[in-house]
Amino acid sequence: HSIHGRAPAIATGLSVTRPDLSVWVVTGDGDALSIGGNHLIHALRRNVNLKILLFNNRIYGLTKGQYSPTSETGKITKSTPAGSADAPFNPLSLALGAEATFVARTIDSDRKHLQSVLRAAAQHQGSAFVEIYQNCNIFNDGAFEQLKQPDTRDDYLIPLEHGQPITFGHNGQHCIVHPPRGFGLEVRDTATTPADDIVIHDTTITDPAYAFALSRLPGPDLRNTPIGVFRQTHRPSYDNLVQQQLTTAKATTTHTPEQQLTALLATGDTWTIRPLADA
Repeated sequence: HSIHGRAPAIATGLSVTRPDLSVWVVTGDGDALSIGGNHLIHALRRNVNLKILLFNNRIYGLTKGQYSPTSETGKITKSTPAGSADAPFNPLSLALGAEATFVARTIDSDRKHLQSVLRAAAQHQGSAFVEIYQNCNIFNDGAFEQLKQPDTRDDYLIPLEHGQPITFGHNGQHCIVHPPRGFGLEVRDTATTPADDIVIHDTTITDPAYAFALSRLPGPDLRNTPIGVFRQTHRPSYDNLVQQQLTTAKATTTHTPEQQLTALLATGDTWTIRPLADA
């Protein structure tokens, strides 16, 4: 538990000082992307060895139903009675902009998929960011209903599997391709698309542009929502780099920590306050 939004900062200190622990941060769309947004992006930028689970229900649940940074534009809540004028954050786009080395999305009600994503996050060395779509049956019931109902989910969800062509729909009738002009990715009909044009999903691409393009596919109605691991790349974790610095510092000093601290306190402009002599 920590101050609202500050969990990544506390978890960073814990992860660096206790490399024997697997440190997980459980946060929401409100505290992670509003008051805690700066802590979040810097934890991801530094590649701290944290597993960050962002439960996104598009509302402030614990504070009783105010709009959040992921609420839809026009959302009517207690704090926006005329509708929200804000454009919502895309959590995955934000994480990819910070160059998180592991970025994924899953759904709270899909137990099998949730388990596989969390297992992959647990095994990753460095920052792992997982957005979990979650319903709030009190203040935002049905937030992601289209992605859960048997009659709609296959046409709304795009399952991502490393090394496999990206197709979706009841019969795989839709696919993802690179557009002939411009940037990003497009949805096409599989039947009229050459097999070689269908994108093969690759989580290991170092440049986050591809994963970012995937994160931009969903529309306001949640159609074309990819789920799975978007990006999984490797670079040294912040924790390991700090531990290497400490090891080097310990190996090159001839003084005890107490001696070093005493010397540090006595450097620069220092003075000693002594009691006045008895009159």
